[in-house]
Amino acid sequence: MRTGLIAQKLGMTRVFRDDGTHVPVTLLSIEKNYVTGIKNSDVQEYKQLQLGTGNIKIKNISKPIKSFFSKIKIEPRKKILEFKVSKDSAHNIGDIIDASFFKAGQYVDLIGKSIGKGFAGSMKRHNFHGLRATHGVSVSHRSHGSTGQCQDPGRTFKGKKMAGHMGFRKITIHNLEIIEVNNEDGILSIKGSVPGSKGSYVVIRDAVKAKSLTAKVKIHDESIEESKKKKKDSAESEDKKDTKDSKTGGEQK
Repeated sequence: MRTGLIAQKLGMTRVFRDDGTHVPVTLLSIEKNYVTGIKNSDVQEYKQLQLGTGNIKIKNISKPIKSFFSKIKIEPRKKILEFKVSKDSAHNIGDIIDASFFKAGQYVDLIGKSIGKGFAGSMKRHNFHGLRATHGVSVSHRSHGSTGQCQDPGRTFKGKKMAGHMGFRKITIHNLEIIEVNNEDGILSIKGSVPGSKGSYVVIRDAVKAKSLTAKVKIHDESIEESKKKKKDSAESEDKKDTKDSKTGGEQK
């Protein structure tokens, strides 16, 4: 189990391959991730690694955080997160992890907060079709209609799809491919979209549901189907032979 990294979303562009095709990619900036803490426990089968990245002004930091960074002799970091790693991982406080931690062609998972849309109506938030745009509907074409029942129970149940706050939720996108790794600038080019707005921080980690595993499962299923087909073919051929033998035996008599 490897640690993840904290990256900052820069925006989207495209990368041209050698055959002339282009791939839409999202650029992630990985500044130096400093190891700021290690938590080890005898009960748990893993240990927690604390990483910090991003520059921040000293005047915007509280006194407890200042004292924490002064003890470990590292400049204060803007974003601090913890990751689960295996116990045999060799990391020490003060170590630096950069973009070379990931390789091109690797599949990763991205975790971040989606773009906030504010207060949204039912049509935008839940994809309702709205009311009829004909006579009889007075200035309520985009409303969600009735929400409760009759006198019994006479109330709206909890969880009813209605207008409300939309977006700014934790989202995980699995199996995104790394197209390019620029170690000098610390930039990763990832195929596809990444949650969050420009400038927001996201977590990048090794893919939990790797595509290689799914491919192995498919190959295994295909091999099973092929073996079943071969068995059926062999059984059919044996049946045909039996029928031929019976026919030839009857003619000789």
